[in-house]
Amino acid sequence: VALSTDGNGRYAQLDPFLGGAHAVAEAARNVACTGARPLAVTNCLNFGNPERPEVMWAFAETVRGMGEACRRLGTPVTGGNVSFYNETGVSAIPPTPVVGMLGLLEDYRLLVRSAFRPGAVVYLLGETLPELGGSEYAEVILRNAGGRPPGLDLDRETGLVALLADAARGDLLVSAHDCSDGGLAVALAESAVAGDCGFAVELPGDLPLHIALYAESASRAVVSVATEKVEGFEALAAEREVPFARLGETGGPRMVFAEAFELTVAEARDVYESAIPDLLSIRREAG
Repeated sequence: VALSTDGNGRYAQLDPFLGGAHAVAEAARNVACTGARPLAVTNCLNFGNPERPEVMWAFAETVRGMGEACRRLGTPVTGGNVSFYNETGVSAIPPTPVVGMLGLLEDYRLLVRSAFRPGAVVYLLGETLPELGGSEYAEVILRNAGGRPPGLDLDRETGLVALLADAARGDLLVSAHDCSDGGLAVALAESAVAGDCGFAVELPGDLPLHIALYAESASRAVVSVATEKVEGFEALAAEREVPFARLGETGGPRMVFAEAFELTVAEARDVYESAIPDLLSIRREAG
């Protein structure tokens, strides 16, 4: 079995319907990246005081979004729980739906991991759109938590999920990693750190650099494919009508993002693994 838990409070705060639907879609995408087929979900729904109309409205919209995504993805809700009254005074937590997705991998030998290995071709599946609302980039860099979350086309999502599972079953993938928080740049970096393997990529399309790197458009994944299987993989993606762009290749000690910037995998790992200890240290010093 494959399991994933996902949820994004930023999205649900901006649009509860989309927040609920995205939680289901991202969980299905993560399960599919292992090669498994999503089967069913459970949930943990966290909200403020439902006696306040705006909280109850957000709850109802979140459930509606989850329901639509589950119906389209064919993943029934087998159970879950709801946690209300998560607030102090008039300050409530963002609407935060968390979805646990169960998937079935029929042959464990065909399990796909997220780690890059040298000598593979890197692809971006799906389309990047100019949308930064609710993203990590907007919150951390722009200091702007407003806007609208990424759109979600459930037909595209189901197509991507089916392609990932079919490609794994055909032993066409070296690695697969969903694109979500942090966008393409973070997905590439996490695969590089996981495999201690660098890459050199070009960015697809003519989008501004910050959007190409950090937009959190839905229904996307980063995969790598052995050179001898490229033709078969591209034919399958075209047959499934999933957009794809060939970005570059894996290998070496450095992560090269076109002509924008580069750094070593070791540097990225140090930042990645020290993030939580550094944050706790800052908070202790601040009292």
